[in-house]
Amino acid sequence: MRDNEVVNIGPEPLSFAEVVRVARHGAPVRLTDDAVAAMAAARTRVDELAESPTPAYGVSTGFGALATRHIDPSLRAQLQRSLVRSHAAGSGPEVEVEVVRALMLLRLRTLATGHTGVRPKTAKVLRDLLNARITPIVHEYGSLGCSGDLAPLSHVALTIMGEGVVRDAAGERADAAEALKRAGIEPVELAAKEGLALINGTDGMLGMLILAMDDLTRLFRTADVGAAMSVEALLGTDRVFAADLQALRPHPGQAASAANLRALLRDSRIMDSHRDGTCTRVQDAYSLRCSPQVAGAARDTLAHAAAVAGRELASAIDNPVVLADGRVESNGNFHGAPVGYVLDFLAIAVADMASISERRTDRMLDVARNHGLPAFLADDPGVDSGHMIAQYTQAAIVSELKRLAAPASVDSIPSSAMQEDHVSMGWSAARKLRRAVDGLTRVLAVEILTAARALDLRAPLRPAPATGAVVTALRQAVPGPGPDRFLAPEVEAAVQFVASGGAVAAAETVTGPLA
Repeated sequence: MRDNEVVNIGPEPLSFAEVVRVARHGAPVRLTDDAVAAMAAARTRVDELAESPTPAYGVSTGFGALATRHIDPSLRAQLQRSLVRSHAAGSGPEVEVEVVRALMLLRLRTLATGHTGVRPKTAKVLRDLLNARITPIVHEYGSLGCSGDLAPLSHVALTIMGEGVVRDAAGERADAAEALKRAGIEPVELAAKEGLALINGTDGMLGMLILAMDDLTRLFRTADVGAAMSVEALLGTDRVFAADLQALRPHPGQAASAANLRALLRDSRIMDSHRDGTCTRVQDAYSLRCSPQVAGAARDTLAHAAAVAGRELASAIDNPVVLADGRVESNGNFHGAPVGYVLDFLAIAVADMASISERRTDRMLDVARNHGLPAFLADDPGVDSGHMIAQYTQAAIVSELKRLAAPASVDSIPSSAMQEDHVSMGWSAARKLRRAVDGLTRVLAVEILTAARALDLRAPLRPAPATGAVVTALRQAVPGPGPDRFLAPEVEAAVQFVASGGAVAAAETVTGPLA
């Protein structure tokens, strides 16, 4: 599907690719007829409860620790406004537009299941905001990841009411009421239960998980590219990646990574150069030899995260929920533990992938371990410093990634007068994973930048066609070895090369699709 093709929102789960297309690439959305019918049917039941003298949580009562108060019908519109306004209490830097769009999309899809009791007209405003590319301003802090991402979602609900602050389609900060008016979108006065239904979900943390999975799928392939380049640059061997050796430990991620390494190193003249019997090294260092074991474990962690995210995409998270038989029941499905755990697991895998990448880079710079390359790959060691400080940058990021790997999901803190006495901190886990993904991108970029320089310095020995294609593609943005130059722009060019998928794309011109 192209990015401008409409994504249909109905009771069925969205795919990961659809979430990425809407959140990251601005694809338009449409509510299906099934979604509108399901919402209308559920709303009928909520209206019945609203008219009943018997209190129903979220319909005719207060919220959280204030749920014991029955609210008079004349005050219920005010109840919804007050709920959203008071919960839109975020603070700190603005959250990225793609994250807010993911959050909006996933909340819309839950509304479309018909389990929340929201009116179709209210859901349509959320749809229209996405299609007009009007993005509510959401802040870094405010979610504990239980009762959902309350504060972030409340800033979105505030916009549906025509209040608050947004970014318009041009990215300009604007008053929500004015932005909606310019787009021809009529805000709504929320009816019974709608405020709670708009803010009670794991949509923010799930959206960030899906976006991180999209990034990490590319970065884990990039890590194999960097590892292959480093193995060649350090005159390592590809024999340890043989399929029969890898089959002795049948982890699927390990098998995939090793297959990539074999494809990337196929027909390497550098490999051939030390197969003539004169090489006296018995085995390579762990950072080379064990690359598929580490990268494979990261891939398997990513696969587990994808399984959890898939289940979450199939969920209808709200409290209370409207069931198919018409019952409206309280529940605890809003707790973010399943998502929070895998966000933390991925941060651990990211930190370790960066760590092994940095160790390979360091070996290429050390004359005691790089097998004949100049110190720090400098043009004139002593006069020039080469990539000495690029590795420092890597090391600083790796240390930061180790701190970001400390789990957020074990750090529950009670709230709402002890009614919400155990929370997931899934939003916080997602925020630190986003920073970790950026860090891994930069660490891999420095490895590829350094390995490309080392491979050039191995001339006349030639790298494999696949790794050579990566060097050639990088050289369009970064020149080859020579005296010291202003290095930061070259590092940033390599970062963009990795982040855009350029390194993988260059390799795949030779290997075909990598696993």
